[in-house]
Amino acid sequence: MAKQFPIYKGLQKPLIYRGFQGKFIGWGISSLIIGVVLGGVIGSLTSMIAGGVITISAIVIGLLFTSQQQKKGLHSKTRHVGVFQIATSLKPKK
Repeated sequence: MAKQFPIYKGLQKPLIYRGFQGKFIGWGISSLIIGVVLGGVIGSLTSMIAGGVITISAIVIGLLFTSQQQKKGLHSKTRHVGVFQIATSLKPKK
């Protein structure tokens, strides 16, 4: 007989890193990478000060956008506000 070992199934919770969870970890990392690359390109084409300002501002804007999207939820949902009346187009039979 072969030995049987228990299977670890995790905690069934999303991965969390520094306040970001699930897919938003990737969004945060990509905003960091985009900020550094954009700042490097701007810094090499113009001045290092402009590149540094662009780097910091792109990273801050990207992380703020990511945190705002995370507050809406892990899955994109349409949230309607107000009261809706549905008109029926049923005709009575004669």
